[in-house]
This record gives sequence, structure tokens and C-alpha cells, in this order.
Amino acid sequence: MAASTLGSASGPLHLGLYGLCRRRPSPGLWARARRLPVPAGSRRSVAAASGPGASGTDRYCMELLRKRDYEGYLCSLLLPAESRSSAFALRAFNVELAQAVKRHNLTKRWLMKIIDEREKNLDDKAYRNIQELENYAENTQSSLLYLTLEILGIKDLHADHAASHIGKAQGIVTCLRATPYHGTRRRVFLPMDICMLHGVSQEDFLRKNQDKNVRDVIYDIASQAHLHLKHARSFRKSVPVKAFPAFLQTVVLEDYLKKIQQVDFNIFHPSLQQKNPLLPLSLYIQSWRKRY
Repeated sequence: MAASTLGSASGPLHLGLYGLCRRRPSPGLWARARRLPVPAGSRRSVAAASGPGASGTDRYCMELLRKRDYEGYLCSLLLPAESRSSAFALRAFNVELAQAVKRHNLTKRWLMKIIDEREKNLDDKAYRNIQELENYAENTQSSLLYLTLEILGIKDLHADHAASHIGKAQGIVTCLRATPYHGTRRRVFLPMDICMLHGVSQEDFLRKNQDKNVRDVIYDIASQAHLHLKHARSFRKSVPVKAFPAFLQTVVLEDYLKKIQQVDFNIFHPSLQQKNPLLPLSLYIQSWRKRY
């Protein structure tokens, strides 16, 4: 990108030496500038700048920027503390995304679908029907799987069909899993058409109602996710084996759907929020067996 010229449309701005030296930065700014790590610094400089409360993710983003976008790294250090972490994440995302697109020649359309759909979702409105939830999942989760297939060098129609169904199942399961969390913030995103079909209101979920009609809503939604998994696996014999690692998320989805069935579709059961300690082993076994 060409460097921009400081000044107005009429021409560049010329500042004399006197004008530059006349205004002195505040002592606080000088103190913060002196704390900036130098380019030759090691990871210790990143740790010092991030502070004792920084997470591993923050440190990773800072280290990436220090190596790949040093000027942006320095500028981000001077942001208010409460905004610094998000700024590092955004700049690191920009660096990583540019590298991935260039290295694998990724289709930009899938990236734009993810961004556009996330932007629409900022309205915090419940899905009007299950199809609207599936469209959201297709444009986010499925698009991410299409990009993963491109990274793996796979261009196959059957793999794309499987990715579409797995992404939709992922979106539906994510919506279910997040229901208790959203309820604490007085939000309900479950499809309204299914809720109305069983005579269930949003208030029923906010009150953590566990009546049969509430569980029937969860059953219908979970059944749709299970159906998409079944469709995805129907392509297994036609999908290239090389694509299977991209689809291992099916193990996670099936694990949740089995657990919710075991608690009779009580979306608020505490066991649904617990991690499965055997999940890593299950993923490894499916990977070793070359299945999804």
C-alpha cells in the first residue's frame, strides 16, 4: 500500500523545526514511550508489555504483531488498557488472514459470507424459524469448513455437501448449547416457529421451565441437527479420505446430542455444561479409523 502524504488536498503540510519542538508531549506519554520494547527484544519484552494478567492468547497476538507488524504493535501498546487486548486480536487476525489467503488462494466469497452473516447477527434477534438458523449456520460454520477444505487442497462436490450439513448441525448445536448462557442475559435465540408450535414462550426459557412442551422444543431442534449429521455421513463413501480431518467436529456434535438425549432434552441440565474428559481420545480414535 502506498504511503499517504500528511496534509490537506491542497498539498503536503510543512512544519518548521520550531513548530515541532514548541509543544512537548506530556510526561505521561514520555513515560509510556520509554516502556515500549525495542525490535531486537525477545519474548520477555512481550511478556513485560502484556502485564501479569495477560492470557496466553494475548501474548500470542502480541508476539505475532511484534514480528510481523511492529509499527502496529507499538501503536496498540499506547491504547487504553481496556481496549488493548481487542486491538491486538484484530491486528493479529488481519496478519494471519492475509497470510492464509495468500498461501492457499482461499475463496474470498466464503470469507465475506462469514463477515456479512456475523454483522447481521448483531441485531440480537431470535431466529424466526429453523430455516433462518440453518441459513446463518450455512454462511458461518459451513463457509468455515469450505475454507478448511481449500486449505487441505480438496475440491470435491461430495465433500462440499458434507461440509454444508455438518456446518448446519454445528450452528444448531451451538444455538442449543448457548441457551442457558443467553438466558442469564435475558436473551432467547431459539427458532420462534418451533416454540410457537409447542406453545412455549421466551419467558419459559428465561424462567428455566422444564415442562414437557419446553423439552419438546429442544427435541425438535436437536433432531434437526441429528438429521444433518446423518445426511453428512451418507456421503462418507464418496468423500475423499483427505477431507475427513476437516469433519472431525461431528464427534463433538454427536457427543452433545447424546448427552442431551440422556437428560431427556432438559437444556438446563448441569451435565450439558461439563466437558467430556474422553473427548480427545474419541477424536483420536475417529481420526485413526479415518471416519467422521
